[in-house]
Amino acid sequence: MADPRFYDNCGPFALAEICSKTGVDLPESEDGRRAVADIAGLEDAGPRDLSYFVGKSSAHGFEQSGAGYCFVSRTGALPDSPRGMCVLSCGSAPHAFAAAANLFYRESELPRWSQADRIDASAKIETDVVLGPGVVVGPQAEIGRGTRIGPNTVIGRGVAIGRNCNIGSNVSIVCAYVGDGVLILSGAQIGQPGFGFASGANGHTKIPQLGRVIIQDAVEIGAATTIDRGALGDTVVGEGTKIDNLVQIGHNTRIGRHCIIVAQSGISGSCELGDFVVLGGQAGVADHARIGDGARLAARCAATPGDLPGGQDYGGVPARPMKQWARELVAVSNLVKRRKQDRDG
Repeated sequence: MADPRFYDNCGPFALAEICSKTGVDLPESEDGRRAVADIAGLEDAGPRDLSYFVGKSSAHGFEQSGAGYCFVSRTGALPDSPRGMCVLSCGSAPHAFAAAANLFYRESELPRWSQADRIDASAKIETDVVLGPGVVVGPQAEIGRGTRIGPNTVIGRGVAIGRNCNIGSNVSIVCAYVGDGVLILSGAQIGQPGFGFASGANGHTKIPQLGRVIIQDAVEIGAATTIDRGALGDTVVGEGTKIDNLVQIGHNTRIGRHCIIVAQSGISGSCELGDFVVLGGQAGVADHARIGDGARLAARCAATPGDLPGGQDYGGVPARPMKQWARELVAVSNLVKRRKQDRDG
């Protein structure tokens, strides 16, 4: 469910109205006057919430979900629905959910700045905070004691920043909670909408991104790095993790404690990195990849969807154990040499 510090819920809505707005048929057995309070992911939804099911990757979450209402695409196999769930059959569950999300949260994409003063009167700023020229602090934002913020940085509505943080110039932080002792270098963008679309024959429909970014204590974030907020849940950066410049972290990704992520690495959405994971420069992590504790990926290595066991070094595309990758490189090199010798022979 969306955090009310950052998003305004326009609901509840009658089930019949939601079906009408999303182009979904109201099941004959359902009372269209029933109130739907909110939208949520399958794992977090309650009996008055609306969710959606996208396929076998979320089958377990669907079967265990407490959602009272759920969009389900007509195509594909459907697990047994939980007791009490109203299943709303539709042509495309992601498209229907996107329409419903826009109904509940009409201004979720980019915040509107209407405050008269640079520092909103409702913001809570503790002692010994230093704000550089041009800093903007939104409504209900909180900044902890001893934090320093550089020129032209924007702190959005409801954002909470801990104590003794150092935040550079031209940084934007929205829809986020930041712990104590965090360093964020200039130009970083924290909490922007994730890159999520429902695609079809008529183009791409934006799925509203209604989650948050959680940055734990003692994290360092490099210049011009971007960390997208979750779609419905959270994007999390664990305690003590160090992120270099020009890194992209996608929505709903969870990064463990004390990881090292080197410049120009890219992490797609819904990934999981364990503790003490290392990504070399320009490493790539595909969506839904899971990397175990202590794994280290060489520069330009690429982790594909699925599991990479922890405690190992990896290289290559796709990522494989370092010794295997090195043997393969030697084998290919020897093969090229033999062919050249045969040709010149």
